[in-house]
Amino acid sequence: MTIQDEQSVVSTQSQDPAAVGQPVVSSSVQTRRVTATPDGSELARRIIVLVFGLIQLVIGLRILLLIVDARTGNGIVSGILNISQVFVGPFDGILKTDALHSGGSMLDIAALVALVGWTVVEAIVLWILNIFRRDALTA
Repeated sequence: MTIQDEQSVVSTQSQDPAAVGQPVVSSSVQTRRVTATPDGSELARRIIVLVFGLIQLVIGLRILLLIVDARTGNGIVSGILNISQVFVGPFDGILKTDALHSGGSMLDIAALVALVGWTVVEAIVLWILNIFRRDALTA
């Protein structure tokens, strides 16, 4: 991230060297370029949020595909269902029922529990990371 800051600064007022009596005003323009990069803990926080966001996106797609009764013979649909099963698996069996069926569509309760569970895990990981974060000292 680059920030540019331009300022017009009046630096001096002096008499004209030719002694005409008109004051001479000289001004200068300062340009400073500051490059700001995130520190290590902010970078770690961003990576954690990205990873958990991708997990939540895959689980959300699983819920949506099962609700609309997407054809599991499709490669993309079966790929999303297989990938999301890795993240839903630890939460299978928490409730007595894992799915509610209506016609051809299915509401995957285990996926909803997994979505909430991964969100809680993300919050805990971010909280732990925040413990070790050092804020800039204010003077």
